[in-house]
Amino acid sequence: MTNADRPTRRLRGPLGVAEAPTVPARRSPGSAGERRPPRSAGPARSARPVRTARTGHGWVFRLVAGALLVAALIAGGTAFRVWQVARVDDRRPVDAVVVLGAAQYDGEPSSIFSWRLRHAQVLYEEGLAPLIVTTGGGRAGDATTEADAGRAYLIDRGVPADAVVAVGEGSDTLGSVAAVADVAEDGGWNSVLLVSDPWHSLRARTMARDAGLDAWTSPTRSGPVVQTRETQFRYILRETAALLFYRLTHASVDTDTSGLG
Repeated sequence: MTNADRPTRRLRGPLGVAEAPTVPARRSPGSAGERRPPRSAGPARSARPVRTARTGHGWVFRLVAGALLVAALIAGGTAFRVWQVARVDDRRPVDAVVVLGAAQYDGEPSSIFSWRLRHAQVLYEEGLAPLIVTTGGGRAGDATTEADAGRAYLIDRGVPADAVVAVGEGSDTLGSVAAVADVAEDGGWNSVLLVSDPWHSLRARTMARDAGLDAWTSPTRSGPVVQTRETQFRYILRETAALLFYRLTHASVDTDTSGLG
């Protein structure tokens, strides 16, 4: 198309009318002949949160939490077993009734020890065993051992002297049951009925069986250890910790200061 053929538009001015060629409007790329509407200035977009790289702290926390949960379950299960066995009296015919020692004062058994000895005498008089074995060593300065004090106490209460054997070795439960196991092997007998306080039964039985004895328990139901709920709860916690320690190390933590060992 030549300039002559282009459409013209009229320009009005003070000198008259003149014609000028009309220039077609340019099209935006990609449009269908219409111009794009201008973008309105909207609110600024909020920046997306930047994700930080994961570290190993989460795994450490899970590991610690898992370990604590397992420890709590083990401790809780052990405490339940201490309580459960404490409620059981497995009295049956055996070779000997074994009384675990407790404190004595110049040959006089403490209240805790005396109640154990009385319970052992009842079992003997029921005909469950021909022999009572008293246990427990002595401390520095003591005139006698727990075992000897217990034997004298039973004889004074009418038990025949030849039916009571004192094994005065061991300063704790583990040492006492080990000494009894040696005496049992020498005497040719094996089955025993352990007499102690209820909460001590599971640990004493566990140690005795580990020493090779066919051990059962018949705990006493009388005495200061079973008088109040608070005392019972305290001894259950103590025995739970002591039993867990023994199972981990096969060692005893008894000091025999509370009458439980």
